[in-house]
This record gives sequence, structure tokens and C-alpha cells, in this order.
Amino acid sequence: MSLLLLPLPGSEALASRLGALLEAERADTELRRFPDGESYARVDTDAAGRVVVVVGSLDGPDLKLAPLLFAAAAARARGASRVILAAPYLAYMRQDASFRPGEAVTARVFARLLSTTFDAVVAVDPHLHRLHSLDELYDVPTEAVSAAPAIVEYLRRTVEDPVLVGPDAESGRWVGAVAEALGAPSIVFEKIRRGDRDVSIGGADGASMWRARTPVLIDDIISTGRTMIGAANVLAAAGFRPAVCVGIHAVLVPGAYEELRSAPISRIATSDTIAHPSNEFSVDAPLAEGIRRVVARLG
Repeated sequence: MSLLLLPLPGSEALASRLGALLEAERADTELRRFPDGESYARVDTDAAGRVVVVVGSLDGPDLKLAPLLFAAAAARARGASRVILAAPYLAYMRQDASFRPGEAVTARVFARLLSTTFDAVVAVDPHLHRLHSLDELYDVPTEAVSAAPAIVEYLRRTVEDPVLVGPDAESGRWVGAVAEALGAPSIVFEKIRRGDRDVSIGGADGASMWRARTPVLIDDIISTGRTMIGAANVLAAAGFRPAVCVGIHAVLVPGAYEELRSAPISRIATSDTIAHPSNEFSVDAPLAEGIRRVVARLG
């Protein structure tokens, strides 16, 4: 089946790399804003009978939502048989339940909106809290691909004798997979969060037995950086050398990167799901494979 890639603004380079992996053409598009801030979308390439893949990371999603929806509509106006979203970073995964009366469960609202716009969704390591898969949110086929193989390849090239460290229980899934692939030991700490920027780390008993190794902290999202900083401080107090900090999604709020660099951390390495100076490894290959799988499922 013929694929046509339609990049959101800022994702042109990603679409070009995916095009090379998928042997897919890139659509000639015009996505821009009118002077009053409203969005305009047009697809110039004939998409009749073709699968169109809208490519774009959804960090800062509120500004990207209108162009995203209109790009999908423009692809259908050009005759696309299917329209798929390939989002290296999928936003609005935080609020997957209501904790106080009147709260919007934004993960479900966002999923319903995308499910009415796209025929399938592909994402890299979506941040699942109380959910087991994206299928619990989305009404269309989904593919959640893992950055773990890319992390393994990066660490093989850059770190000798690592011990993999998860700063909290949620990070355990990546830590376990990477540690097993590297044949390295692993530790998972416990996190206590009192607020967005108030985090403490515990459960480090016994970690010192690995302090001859280089600690590698791994988490899916680095936002305020407080979790990573807390874990790095615990490791330093236990006699470890400065940690290598590895994140999949560099959500990094203003000031967080600078705070991380001042912590007992030797290096900060993130994937390219979100463009950032800390990007050190790519998820192009797993993302391309996810697109292949979901296209096959759609038939």
C-alpha cells in the first residue's frame, strides 16, 4: 500500500527520515496561520486511495491541535483512504482518571477527539499510569512502540559497566528491559510526590553494592527534573560516581535542564521524540516499524 507522509510544522526532518525507512513519499503541503492566529491547511499532492501518515510530536499540544486536525481533514479532502497519526510524543496522558469532583479526564477527551479524526495512532512509549495500553483510551487501532532498543544501543556505545537505576516504580519497565539486554544489574527506587516540584526518593537500601559501576538513571519523561535530581542525590550520597541521566521524552520545563546539569549527573541523554539539545539517540526505526504494523492491521 502506498504511503504518503504529511509532516506538521517542525517535523519535516523526521518525515524525511521516516520516508527513507518506509520508502514513502512526502506530501506537498501548506500549513500556516492567518494574521489573526487561525490555522490554514492544504494538501497539494494527490492522495486518492493512499494511506496518509500525519507526522508530528505533540509536545506543546494546545498550539498544535488545530493544525493537526486540519491536516488530517485536508488529507481526506485529497482522497486519502486512511489517515494515521504518528506522534513520537503523545500528549495528554497524565490525567487518565478523576481525582476531584468536576475534573476533566483529559486523556479520554483527547483520545476521543483523535479517534474521530484518525484511523490509527502510533506513539513512542506513551506515558501509561493506571492503564495497560492505549487501546483502553482510543477507539481506533494503536501501536505503542518502545525506545528501549535505542537506549540499549546508545548505552553499549557510551557507558562501560553500567548499573541501571529506575527513580520510581513506573520506570521499572524500561529499566528491566534495558538491563536484561545489556546483561547489567538494576535498581528501582521509590518515589514520593507531594506536588509538581516536591519529590523525595527512597528504597535505596542495598544499592551501594553496585557503586563500582556507572549508574544510569532511566525514565520515560523528564519534565521538572525533580525525580532525576532526587535519585541522583541518593546515588551520590551512597558513594556512586555522577549518574548518566537517560530520558525518552525531553518535556523539560523552563529551568529544568539547567537544574539537572548542576546535580550530580555527568550526562543528560534523551531521544529525539521532542527536539532538545540533550537529544542523543533516535527512535526513527521503532516508529517506522510501528507505522508498518498498524498499516498492515488496517489492511
